[in-house]
Amino acid sequence: MRGAACLVAHSLGCIAVAHWAATTRHPIQAALLVAPCDLERPGLPGALWDFAPAPLEELAFPSLLVASTNDPYLDVERAQHLAYGWGSWLRVLGARGHINAASGYGPWFEGEALLAELL
Repeated sequence: MRGAACLVAHSLGCIAVAHWAATTRHPIQAALLVAPCDLERPGLPGALWDFAPAPLEELAFPSLLVASTNDPYLDVERAQHLAYGWGSWLRVLGARGHINAASGYGPWFEGEALLAELL
């Protein structure tokens, strides 16, 4: 799709994409949604309350939700729920934490490969 953006988001950014997608008319080629946070988990920080609830409308573009089996902010069951609501493909990578720098990531070549696969 010529001129369409490709979105890559992590954690709360995934939720922001879902909120934004419900209102935008911009052409989007695809979205890679990495380790979204669960806005319904116990102990959710107050700073995140304004983002809740997470939209569950199907996205109007292809998307891949990438999750981990030991993410402290999103369990696999909730990842499946979000992926289903958004119409996203789901890829569970195994025990990778929150898939961020605190989990030991620097450059994420696997993520680049996932994005290439999505596109």
